[in-house]
Amino acid sequence: MGSLRGDYDLRNANMGIFPALLAAAKEYGGKKVAVHDADDRKLTYDDIIKASFALGSALKKGTRRGEAIGVMLPTGAGAIITFFALNAFGRTPAMLNFTAGVRNLKAALAAAKVRRIVSAHQFIEKAELQSLVDELERDYDFVYLEEVRAGLTLRNKAAAAVGMIAPQLVAAHSNPDDPAVILFTSGTEGDPKGVVLSHRNIIGNVHQVLAHVPEALTTEDVLYNPLPTFHCFGLTAGALLPLLGGMKSALHPTPLASKVIPKRVQQTGATILFATDTFLNQYMRCCQGDELSALRFAVCGAERVRDETRQLVRRDFNVELLEGYGATEASPVIAVNQPGRNRPGTVGRALPGIEMRFEPVEGIQGGGRMLVRGPNVMGGYLSASQPGVLIKLEDGWHDTGDIVSQDDDGYLTIRGRLKRFAKVGGEMVSLAVVENCASTLWRDHDHAAAVLPDKRKGEQVVLLTTHPEADRSDLLRWAQDHGVNELSLPRKIFCVKSIPVLGTGKMDIGGVQKLAAECANEAESGRPRAAE
Repeated sequence: MGSLRGDYDLRNANMGIFPALLAAAKEYGGKKVAVHDADDRKLTYDDIIKASFALGSALKKGTRRGEAIGVMLPTGAGAIITFFALNAFGRTPAMLNFTAGVRNLKAALAAAKVRRIVSAHQFIEKAELQSLVDELERDYDFVYLEEVRAGLTLRNKAAAAVGMIAPQLVAAHSNPDDPAVILFTSGTEGDPKGVVLSHRNIIGNVHQVLAHVPEALTTEDVLYNPLPTFHCFGLTAGALLPLLGGMKSALHPTPLASKVIPKRVQQTGATILFATDTFLNQYMRCCQGDELSALRFAVCGAERVRDETRQLVRRDFNVELLEGYGATEASPVIAVNQPGRNRPGTVGRALPGIEMRFEPVEGIQGGGRMLVRGPNVMGGYLSASQPGVLIKLEDGWHDTGDIVSQDDDGYLTIRGRLKRFAKVGGEMVSLAVVENCASTLWRDHDHAAAVLPDKRKGEQVVLLTTHPEADRSDLLRWAQDHGVNELSLPRKIFCVKSIPVLGTGKMDIGGVQKLAAECANEAESGRPRAAE
């Protein structure tokens, strides 16, 4: 077991996740603080390992090796220890999106053949999820961490003691190609699919990131992560990357605590912040002073970074914003900008070891549908229609569904998801461009574009905005002044209270589409909601 740091070498990914944690503790010191939780608990590597042995020894009872165990916990020490505890004893954590609703959760649980879910009473109470749990408890067994801790036996405690001295006598042997975690797609385009990531996928991606930015991350850094661990960005990049790379991670249970998080960033001495564009904007708006000024840089992914976000964080806090790109199916990081080689408007260059190919799309010039392959790309999907059956990728290629262009220096620009293009008058119009135009003109408000049927042109683009005085004529004048094609403007503008957002911070595309249709129907019925 070698260090994850250094030049990229695929052989370094040839280990399990729990052995990688043991290796990190050996390299960086078992007494080094690795996790700073939201309740100000500070856990060392030794604390995490010992707790993982004890908890894993208890959680394995009544389950079999290789079985998927649901994990319904917020970002924090409990989720991290549970993740490692299950892995240490050969069980596969299935990270559950508790914001997805009963229907989507049941589809996800069916796909992964989950029988048992690990959660915590305190979390269920604080997050007001009791009605959800009541519904799930009809079909699934719940195990609560408070009860497990209170009922730890001498055998469980002995497993922890022996594991600290001779881990090979307690932990299950990890095959790098065995499943390490199951995550789930958002379900906005149908039932959620299970994304099966192996130990090699996760460790490979951590190593790829460290090799991509070798001088940007140091063992003195404190990485602040408020993103959910049921999302791959929050799990791999926000939690496992710092742990396995020798950095301290400061965790927060929800990214929605916009007023609290800036203060916690300052209090924890964080030097790096992981967020989405949506959440970072909220944090900046809630700052009372210079709470974010100690950051060396912020990294945003999961959705496009708006120009005004980048300018605002630089102007108000002198913080460099690095935009990256990934997919759950790729563990997740595919590309990211590098400090000192940051090209705004792009998502940077691909990580080492990733292959890409671009398939042409009719009506779109200068870009293609991107497929990726590499050590970080998943083994396949699980679906509710074929529970437990791994649907493998063809030749290891994952179709991202994104239209991407690459310049001569290798920098990638995301033009938008193929499903987020409209065909207007025979031309392909990107909804991302529509949103960018609106957000540039009306910077202090949120915007989302959608596609609706059009009797004459087949499709039309409409815009949802939180700006109460948004007027299409103002947007038209701005477009004319900036040389923007009028086809990239929405046909109608609807003012709404808020833009639908998923628990991961991404725009809820399905929710946006539904809201746009409702607004259009209201306008057609005579209620003056549209500004045309």
